[in-house]
Amino acid sequence: MGKTMPAKDLGAKYTCFKCGTKFYDMKKPEPVCPKCGADQRESPALKAPPAPERRPRRPVEPKPPVVEVEPELDDDAEVEDEADEPAEEEP
Repeated sequence: MGKTMPAKDLGAKYTCFKCGTKFYDMKKPEPVCPKCGADQRESPALKAPPAPERRPRRPVEPKPPVVEVEPELDDDAEVEDEADEPAEEEP
């Protein structure tokens, strides 16, 4: 017998945006918090945020293809490589 019955005919349930009290509006036209007197229709959570200002989109420019360039070797570097190799002797 310890079961609680859901509230019937008490109207809409609210949680006060100012003090956090939970209450029913008792089907009254103005949902006013019984503890702090805040009108729940003035809740900041119910107001929609202002629409952001829309800026026109810039046209998307295609990116140029990336060309990979291999680093060029200096002529001196090739000469040094040849100097490191042992010279072949002819008989």
